[in-house]
Amino acid sequence: MKIVFGFLATILIVSLAPFSYASDPSPLQDFCVAVNDSVAPVFVNGKFCKNPNMVVADDFFFSGLNKPGNTSNAVGSRVTAVNVNNLPGLNTLGISAVRIDYAPYGLNPPHTHPRATEILVVLEGTLYVGFVTSNPANPNLKNKLFTKYLNPGDVFVFPEGLIHFQFNAGKTNAVAFAGLSSQNPGVITIANAVFGSDPSINPDVLAKAFQVEKKVIDQLQAQF
Repeated sequence: MKIVFGFLATILIVSLAPFSYASDPSPLQDFCVAVNDSVAPVFVNGKFCKNPNMVVADDFFFSGLNKPGNTSNAVGSRVTAVNVNNLPGLNTLGISAVRIDYAPYGLNPPHTHPRATEILVVLEGTLYVGFVTSNPANPNLKNKLFTKYLNPGDVFVFPEGLIHFQFNAGKTNAVAFAGLSSQNPGVITIANAVFGSDPSINPDVLAKAFQVEKKVIDQLQAQF
């Protein structure tokens, strides 16, 4: 009987495993407004909670996503983020948002959000977007790329943690808004992280990883 029970318990655990999620925990109260106070009595989800009796409407308010971001930079895009760092009422709520502006042929370069899935909606322009899957179990297979051209009103989802990008395929400016499933999703821009870290990654490591000559790595690191 013990053996049968143990077997059934194992089957139950395995069957439930796909339904286990790693993301922002559900709130344990109506709200928990972030406050930069190291002596606050409650610590939740990485931010101290403001005394509920001191919470005001402005704690849940952000103004400015109507304003275009400055795209005068090397990649021709600008991300304006609204997360727990500038909208404290988001603390513990597991959600944030961004506005992304693109100059003609501007790029939001390949990057990941380690803590969030992203859902993007295009307001203006035409975007070429895509994401790449994680490494397949079979080493003989390649990471798969999913891409789509998006027009105003189109929506696309980038799964949590996967490398993704958006490129303005048009001759005019483009605008998109996105929601992310974390109060603080984080971002790792691949090129910046690999070639612009401080201190720099040893060029020999990158030359071996990318299968190129060291001088190519030196040139790339010099760009960052």
